[in-house]
Amino acid sequence: MKRAACWVAWVVVVLAGCTSMSSSPDAGWVTLLDGPKGFNENWTRIGDANWRIVDGVAQADSGKNSFLMTKEAYGDFVLRAEFWVSDDANSGIYMRCPDLNDIKDMNCTEANIFDQRPDPTYGTGAITHLSAIKNMPKAGGKWNTYEITARGPRIVVVLNGVQTGETDKAFALRGNIGLQYAAGVVKFRKVEIKPL
Repeated sequence: MKRAACWVAWVVVVLAGCTSMSSSPDAGWVTLLDGPKGFNENWTRIGDANWRIVDGVAQADSGKNSFLMTKEAYGDFVLRAEFWVSDDANSGIYMRCPDLNDIKDMNCTEANIFDQRPDPTYGTGAITHLSAIKNMPKAGGKWNTYEITARGPRIVVVLNGVQTGETDKAFALRGNIGLQYAAGVVKFRKVEIKPL
């Protein structure tokens, strides 16, 4: 009887351990960029920005409107990205770009990073052309985190733990993801994706 009770207790402990392991909050995440890791393997430079690894992070600080684009296309996903920009930076995360020869905010969906946008309606935290921002947060001069969920036409943008944009009118449902450089200093140190 004692032996049977011990065996049952052991099975319960093992099963409980397996359950907690399979429901890990990190399950399913793929690291696209982690400092220098993944920089050359997962990304393609498009345009003339000087994207490179500086002090362990991907950085650009000169050039015209350019991108680091994922080598793979994605449909539904959750994306987490840690970024630092100067106050005068113009950047953003472009999603589901269907044509790498025509990357713009009217055929890709953009979570904007642009503290000094002349019209702040679609500045930092907004989804350009689709979800305006009120009381625009400032991202310049500090590390920030975007978490973006794209499921079908619905996209939800969360900046530093606060939802700042949402839309049900995505421009495309599948495509590559891009990190934009357009002005200032732009740094990305970690980018992860969880396909849904």
